[in-house]
Amino acid sequence: MDISENQQKLITGFEKLWVWQKAHNLMQEIHKLCKALPESEKFKLRDQIERCSSSVCDNIAEGYTAYYYKEKMKGFYIARKEAGETQNQIRKLSGKKYLGLEQSQSWVEGYEEIIRGINGYIRYIRKKREDKEKKAIHKNRKST
Repeated sequence: MDISENQQKLITGFEKLWVWQKAHNLMQEIHKLCKALPESEKFKLRDQIERCSSSVCDNIAEGYTAYYYKEKMKGFYIARKEAGETQNQIRKLSGKKYLGLEQSQSWVEGYEEIIRGINGYIRYIRKKREDKEKKAIHKNRKST
């Protein structure tokens, strides 16, 4: 991610997650390509792929910043689904010859990496919660 030194100082929270950074970069590439799509695709393919690619980043950010466990998990589950939808939209771009096969494959693989990253983060959050619950149980046992 190409970020100036001043911008680097402003990065906090979810922006530090590599999975958000990757999703954000891919989203920007997709939006750049969408500007070159024909006007006839403006409210069809363009609108759909711009929204779902943006939603991946949005939901990673929401999940990361959510306070409650269920809200956190919901954000990551939605981000994962949106990444899958984005892969499908990329295939549509390629199928309609708006995107080369090599670029299409690269972006689909990028979203596959994002999905694996989201899965890893979900596992991490679950483990943190389980460890916290075990600690609380152990503490309660000690005090009785």
